[in-house]
Amino acid sequence: MSVPQPGDGATARLAERLLGMRANREIIPPDPLHSVRWHQHDYPSPVARWNYHPEYEIHLIRKGTGKFIVGDHIGTFEAGHVAIVGSGLPHDWVSDLEHGEVLENRDAVIQFDGKWVEQAATLVPELSEVKPLLEQSARGIEFLGASAQRAAVSIEAMGTSAGLARLQHLIELFTTLTRAPQEERRYLADEWFRPQLDGQAAAVVDIVLEYVFNSHAGTIKMSEAAALVGMTESTFSKYFKRSTGQNFSDLRRKLRLAHARRLLEQSDKPVSEICYEVGFSNLSNFNRHFLRDVGQTPRGYRNSAQGRAEDIA
Repeated sequence: MSVPQPGDGATARLAERLLGMRANREIIPPDPLHSVRWHQHDYPSPVARWNYHPEYEIHLIRKGTGKFIVGDHIGTFEAGHVAIVGSGLPHDWVSDLEHGEVLENRDAVIQFDGKWVEQAATLVPELSEVKPLLEQSARGIEFLGASAQRAAVSIEAMGTSAGLARLQHLIELFTTLTRAPQEERRYLADEWFRPQLDGQAAAVVDIVLEYVFNSHAGTIKMSEAAALVGMTESTFSKYFKRSTGQNFSDLRRKLRLAHARRLLEQSDKPVSEICYEVGFSNLSNFNRHFLRDVGQTPRGYRNSAQGRAEDIA
């Protein structure tokens, strides 16, 4: 998906259209025939944008690569990515696309009301085992390794089954996610994440995320992001912080570090080369930010990632 440069007529029209939107929250239609809603959608799609909803969501990416944001966390994804997003937690998955490209049925999504689990657990006490997972999903959880693989199988099976067979696959999915070991979980948003959400904020952030995720990490500028939404830099800085719970500079840094994590996982490039490729100008600064945000040095992270890959193989 190409992003017009600030000042282009297309960008101005896009900003004008999105800034008038009031649909800050996705409305999940109930499914009277099933306990939970299962659906799939293409990318791009009207439902694939920065949004939130009271329902819990289990999300499978079937194809492509890209970046995602859950709360104030930015990461990268590829086919097989599985995550659960808690009630009210904003999220978005943005694929890397060529101009005019469409990924058909990129996503398989399960959405359900937390009250359903609580009510069902009063009749089926075994379902109480799911409650801690729902509490932990307030931050969003990405599942890794064998847990993600098993979850993906259950999610796909739900889409091709009905009745008791579908319910069986749902229980299998809940079991996989609830019992996933800690080393196969990555908690996403910070515990203190509390954005101030409304229709205009959702539209502004949607424009900015499109610009940021489709730009090279080293060329992202707040002046350009502010121009896209017709704000001065000072106004935009305050508005973005209030709407997303983080500074624009934090967003840019997290995107660069997410790109660095992918390169450390999937390439044998030297750490110094990765540092400059993702937009940092100083190796010691890169190492310091990586350690603070990720909890490991770049080399330590690469060793851990390679170890996980060998275990899966």
